[in-house]
Amino acid sequence: MNMPVQTTEADTAGESQPVGVRRETALPTPDQLRREYPAAEALRERIERQRAAVRAVLNGTDDRMLLVLGPCSIHDEAAALDYGRRLRTLADAVSDRFLIVMRAYLEKPRTTVGWKGLLYDPERTGKGNLAQGLARSRSLLLRLADLGLPLATEALSPFAMDYLGDLVSWTAIGARTTESQIHRELASGLPMPVGFKNGTDGSIGVALHAMASAAHPHHHLGLSADGLPAMVSTPGNADTHLVLRGGRGITNYDADSIQAAVAGLANAGLPQRVMVDCSHDNACKQSDRQPAIAAEVMAQVNAGNRAIRGLMLESFLEPGRQNDGPELVYGQSITDPCLGWAQTESLIRSLCR
Repeated sequence: MNMPVQTTEADTAGESQPVGVRRETALPTPDQLRREYPAAEALRERIERQRAAVRAVLNGTDDRMLLVLGPCSIHDEAAALDYGRRLRTLADAVSDRFLIVMRAYLEKPRTTVGWKGLLYDPERTGKGNLAQGLARSRSLLLRLADLGLPLATEALSPFAMDYLGDLVSWTAIGARTTESQIHRELASGLPMPVGFKNGTDGSIGVALHAMASAAHPHHHLGLSADGLPAMVSTPGNADTHLVLRGGRGITNYDADSIQAAVAGLANAGLPQRVMVDCSHDNACKQSDRQPAIAAEVMAQVNAGNRAIRGLMLESFLEPGRQNDGPELVYGQSITDPCLGWAQTESLIRSLCR
């Protein structure tokens, strides 16, 4: 149901003047969507085990490395499933060395404007269709989870996690939102490990503050499962960690930068757990630089740095990126550039040596 809503504000004469018009479109409640696209009990139990496995790697009780990799953002469900099937085979082959989690990013943060992801605009018309996006996103996550892969996403809209978070094993809070109190409150109540990225300027201070905040209980405004406004009380999340992604011409994957980050965590009384994002500003937006970065970080791990617990890579079926349009290359990103599958598989297997 579409219903125009006019907002007003009082002017200096005390009269009410219209300042804008918005359109509201009714959506299913989180409970309704979960009932329409249910997770079977066996799947729910497997996701709990996968979350526990991620925690064990981050805590160092499992000496494997966490690898979070996959498309920058998903625009084509068929290509994402194709990628997931290949990744599952690779994950099994390297499971003694790595715990692989697939990026299933359905929201795309924008610096200004642009396509905001499958969740918001699944047909990429610019008109938006959240009802369709919610259904398609949950359906896709269920099919990917059925492959046996743990899934990762970035929490951009706190409300979206009410609809989709039960299917996710690892969550990122991005560089643009790490400083947000709303996202710190959200992370405080999430049932899976959460990685906070350093700020867009490359500094880690906001991420350290976010980790400290998310570890504590909060009370905040939210929605109940049946869609009603509610005060949400969260217990605090002990399973947070720092994600280094560089920023504004700064890279922070080298040994000195990581040592400084670990010292910052220790001085703040926070767990000394670091993941390195091999893409974004660490790669200077050049996807082909990711393998060299991953190799350098793994050399630090092999030299004895136990604080480094994971790597993140952007990877899809075809290398590079393309502009959105009517005729797209199958399996190629329409947002940030990615490694292709052949390069991804070669890299992961080489890191096992």
